[in-house]
Amino acid sequence: MLETNHSEMAMPLVLIVDDEPLMRLQLKRAMKQLGYQVAEATNGAECLDLYVQLNPDLVLLDALMPVMDGFTCCTKLQTLPTTEQVYPAPVLMITALESEESVERAFESGAVDYVTKPIHWAVLNQRVRRLIAQAQLQQQQALLQQQLQEANLALQRLANTDSLTGLANRRCFDAHFAQEWRRMAREKQPLSLILCDVDFFKHYNDTYGHQAGDRCLMSVAKAISSSVKRSSDLAARYGGEEFAVILPNTDEVGAAIIAEAICTNIRALNIAHSSSNIAEYVTLSLGVATMVPRPQFNSELFFTASDAALYRAKDEGRDRYCVQSSASFSSFMEPLNG
Repeated sequence: MLETNHSEMAMPLVLIVDDEPLMRLQLKRAMKQLGYQVAEATNGAECLDLYVQLNPDLVLLDALMPVMDGFTCCTKLQTLPTTEQVYPAPVLMITALESEESVERAFESGAVDYVTKPIHWAVLNQRVRRLIAQAQLQQQQALLQQQLQEANLALQRLANTDSLTGLANRRCFDAHFAQEWRRMAREKQPLSLILCDVDFFKHYNDTYGHQAGDRCLMSVAKAISSSVKRSSDLAARYGGEEFAVILPNTDEVGAAIIAEAICTNIRALNIAHSSSNIAEYVTLSLGVATMVPRPQFNSELFFTASDAALYRAKDEGRDRYCVQSSASFSSFMEPLNG
């Protein structure tokens, strides 16, 4: 049972748990004199239910009760979920037992302090005020830390995200590529790279305007992103109307399947492009390169190979992808020191 009124809504809440009505009454009066809200439970089982419902700031818990004693209840309290608090509410154990064993048991069950019966009320009041103040400070610090982490994550997302399309930006792409290049070199697994370019995009901007161009790039980005399924894959806006896709653990066949899916998804957008020399709608040209990275090779030349495939796709009529065969890589993949 919770006793409160409108003026007390911002005050800390103390959950009193004792099977003796007189003791609950005395504790309630003491807590109200300190200005706190009060909720009452007659045993440990009731305490667990109220604790989840009310999220108290402090629990005054009698050690010896029927149904569920205070030690068992306190242990269970430490694992209960709460909706508002980061840490469990502190438990002050109230016990008639003064043995060293009972005190140790109280602390082992999760209590942060204890008082013995008969209660010295001035001592109890001082400990309650201290524990609530400490708990509130701890919660505030935890909340600030959580807010700081969320703010840092938000800044990191902004720093790594293209503001127009929502895809990874060039900075994020470069970092991810370097990471996957090293990982695939260690694991001796294939890495694929797809470079994409919107066909005749300058003509599109000249015809429809830059706002329409932005909307076009946003739609293209979404179509590319929907073609990339795995968490290790990354689609990025590489610059202007250029996009890039990193596909770790993907061979030439797998990369070609993704490239074809991208082309299909772009065509399905059916974005009108009356200034295109090859189609009535927006299309892409793509260049695909695949290799197993080796430490002695310069990763920048991997981009050269993919870029060569992209230009070949343009030369062959656009609206298609071309694959740079790994057998022809000798003309691109020169040793770092050679």
